[in-house]
Amino acid sequence: MPYDVVIVGGGPAGLAAAIRLKQVNDELEVCVLEKGSEIGAHILSGAVVDPRALDELLPEWREQDCPLAEVPVTENHHWMLSRSGKFDMPHFALPPFMSNDGNYTGSLGNLCRWLGEKAEEMGVEIFPGFPASEVLFDENGAVMGVATQDMGVAADGSQKADYQPGMELHAKYTLFAEGARGHLTKRMKAHFDLEAECQPQVYGLGIKELWDIDPAKHVPGRVIHTQGWPLSESDSWGGGFLYHQAGGQVALGFVTALDYANPYVFPFEEFQRWKHHPAIREVLEGGKRVSYGARAINEGGWQSVPQLAFPGGALIGCSAGFVNVPRIKGTHTAMKSGMLAADAAAAAIVGEREKDALDEYDTAVRSSWIADELSRVRNAQPLVSKFGGALGTVLAGADMWMRTLKIGLPYTMKHETDAAKTGRADLYKKIEYPKPDGVISFDRLSSVFLSGTNHEEDQPCHLVLKDPTIPEKVNLPVYAGPEARYCPAGVYEFVEDDNGIEQLVINAQNCVHCKTCDIKDPTQNIEWVTPEGGGGPNYPNM
Repeated sequence: MPYDVVIVGGGPAGLAAAIRLKQVNDELEVCVLEKGSEIGAHILSGAVVDPRALDELLPEWREQDCPLAEVPVTENHHWMLSRSGKFDMPHFALPPFMSNDGNYTGSLGNLCRWLGEKAEEMGVEIFPGFPASEVLFDENGAVMGVATQDMGVAADGSQKADYQPGMELHAKYTLFAEGARGHLTKRMKAHFDLEAECQPQVYGLGIKELWDIDPAKHVPGRVIHTQGWPLSESDSWGGGFLYHQAGGQVALGFVTALDYANPYVFPFEEFQRWKHHPAIREVLEGGKRVSYGARAINEGGWQSVPQLAFPGGALIGCSAGFVNVPRIKGTHTAMKSGMLAADAAAAAIVGEREKDALDEYDTAVRSSWIADELSRVRNAQPLVSKFGGALGTVLAGADMWMRTLKIGLPYTMKHETDAAKTGRADLYKKIEYPKPDGVISFDRLSSVFLSGTNHEEDQPCHLVLKDPTIPEKVNLPVYAGPEARYCPAGVYEFVEDDNGIEQLVINAQNCVHCKTCDIKDPTQNIEWVTPEGGGGPNYPNM
């Protein structure tokens, strides 16, 4: 199937690119591939959204029944937590750009559903349930499109009765908008050496729940961010969020930076501990948990943004890594990158170009407000990573204030991969986490049930071990089997065989597509590839 532009991923970046392409040139043939069962099914974010890019793309969005417009931010709090207390950081201590004035809180999945409708109204073809599994190259080595996943393949590789081969979608330009740690993006980075002149990307694991709470406790637009406890006790760092959104619900979640050294850290259990903090538990008591999900988040910042354009393709959104970590925002920068890529692709096609490198897109990003915003905070994450949550936060805050005043550290700090940061188990004590009470805290399996996750069981495992013997040889004795803890869905577990030897079991049907295993595995032995289309979570309102 030939198109002018094929976009891999129906998130905010991909949909913004599709809409912008049609705005610039209505005659362009544009296709969006989405691996989820529908647009929004795999979208998970807090979310507090800066509307800057949305204002540029669709200026009348507030009057067009966009669900994001329902709840503007009314209160902004930043809590420093101890085990039983909190300190509300005063606004004057935070750099002005950390304010949430003018922002909105709501479901990013529902925003994407709305954007998808707008794109289809403009003539964009959207194919949900069709994951792109392979990149196609022409005789000159340029990207010429993608192939979708074969359907109806059994676990042993044979073709079942309902087998359907994947489709080839050819394009003059292919935009990769897969989100953090996209599996085709990962291949493009390696194939074209896109990270040769940047720092490696680093990540956090975000785990989220939606709760219906007591109406007397609900304050629409109240936004709370926390840091400190409980990660201050586990040789790690990150923070929590609690947003009062529409319909009497709160979105709450917890981000654990994946550069933690202690292999006994259990991000899911840290989240459950956090909910028992008196200030958080007070909001949740009397309420009901209604949804759960998890997703990796780019945290590398400006110095981890790779070369964005290559022959026939470009990286947009979180495939490239445009998250502003201190602000905990990336939707606006993702959308803007998609719009800039669309402008470059549309102009190239009008100029009768195809399958060359859209270098003007890369240049446009690096001279845009994306660069201004991310450059200002580029040392925040590495300072906290290097010096810890307490001192690192003070240093990061000082650097951000100085950059606001057009000064700051005279250099850009570097990163080390999250996998490489994992320490040996014999250097750390095992962490004993409290059991869930079934009221405020829960186990992983009941949580995954609320994510609506489902996969066709008789299909090849999409979590590939490059060397199947490594978990038993290295990960278990050296790192104490960290995959059993860093996965927020209970996909990996060690089970004793008949000889009493622990063997790794992969429950791929539980996978919520967060990509943490692909990132944090200390031996980089796990590779996440696309499962059959429509598999994974089905988030209704995340």
